[in-house]
Amino acid sequence: GEPGRETPAGAGAPGGLLALTGGTRLLAARLKEPSHDDLFVYDCATASKTPQEKQGKDIKSSGKASHDILACAFSSSGTYFSLTDDNKQLILFRTKPAWECLSIRSVIRRCTSLIITATEDKILVADKSGDVYSYSITEPENPGTLELGHLSLLLDVVLSPNDQYIITADRDEKIRVSLTRAPHNIVSFCLGHTEFVSRIFVIPNYPDLLLSASGDCTLRLWEYKHGKEVYCYHLKSLNICEATKNEKKYTVLRIAYCCEESCIAILYDCTPAVSIFQLDAGAQKLIDKQHIPLNCKGWDIAFEDTGGLWVLQEDMETPLLLYQLVDGRWQPDTEDKRLKKMTKYIHDNWTAFEGCIGKESCYQNLYKASFDNMAVYLQKKEERLQQQKKSRRKDSQPESNGQTKKIRTEALSL
Repeated sequence: GEPGRETPAGAGAPGGLLALTGGTRLLAARLKEPSHDDLFVYDCATASKTPQEKQGKDIKSSGKASHDILACAFSSSGTYFSLTDDNKQLILFRTKPAWECLSIRSVIRRCTSLIITATEDKILVADKSGDVYSYSITEPENPGTLELGHLSLLLDVVLSPNDQYIITADRDEKIRVSLTRAPHNIVSFCLGHTEFVSRIFVIPNYPDLLLSASGDCTLRLWEYKHGKEVYCYHLKSLNICEATKNEKKYTVLRIAYCCEESCIAILYDCTPAVSIFQLDAGAQKLIDKQHIPLNCKGWDIAFEDTGGLWVLQEDMETPLLLYQLVDGRWQPDTEDKRLKKMTKYIHDNWTAFEGCIGKESCYQNLYKASFDNMAVYLQKKEERLQQQKKSRRKDSQPESNGQTKKIRTEALSL
């Protein structure tokens, strides 16, 4: 339940790659080669720290820290992949022609989100103290450089498609837009959410639009360069599944996007469902298209190049699902050879995912605690008035045997 502790994640990328993380382990394979046994497995708990030892900056393991993976991301071309773990390691991989680890560096704080620039020369890492650091890819052993800071826990960081803007979202409802080359230069704030902002996403083929999700159960579209909100969708209006009708807390865990269909997939934190929205960029609004119920909690979602939607879920029997768009509806594809291959890989490495089963929401401690001070004040005031009335009634009652009259007479004589 600690903020920044991610559930297992699946990330799609150009090049037909699929990466899954569970606990301390990374599993990756090429989807375009279903018959080839090409599984790459990497365990952060046994990662070599040689790059740091060469610099004399070996990472000291904390007794409380684990090596669970907290965040990960592909570069836009799929050439690079980076992840960060609970032991404050930032690990960089090259995926082509084969997967290899390029560097292991230490970070200052535990990270909540990371992204690789479109030029594929830097990794931007957001952490729990509210800072964003950049780490070089071209010089993979260099330490990080502080780029910007918030006064609150950062939950997500994204870049505009041309790397011109860096956009950060925090616990205090703020979305901040800064110039990437000069992050101290704040272009705008996107203000309107009333709870923490869990996810932000710049629409790749409509790069002036930003989609945000919040603990206030809304999805909002922004013209982020001007800090202007153009659309708000209230998720509380949805009755996705019977089990959550009374809860009505649809916190968004993941956002995935399919450029070909202008289709947005939403995965919820503790609601076993995936919602599909159509982006109408001309009208600048979201159209509710479909809701896919899941048998159990979803861990992550990702679109592949060909448009298939992958879903990783908390189910040992069917941990991975694949949906294809057929006649305007997303339908499960259970016969896909790639799905069978990846499912086998997960079954063979299921021990990596066991520790993630049944984990509580990573957002539950981020909601505002509400205090109605006026109600407490009025209640105490009413109690005082009632007590005063009781005291007056008691004083006005005559005592037996003339005691009240005698006391008053003595008081006057004094």
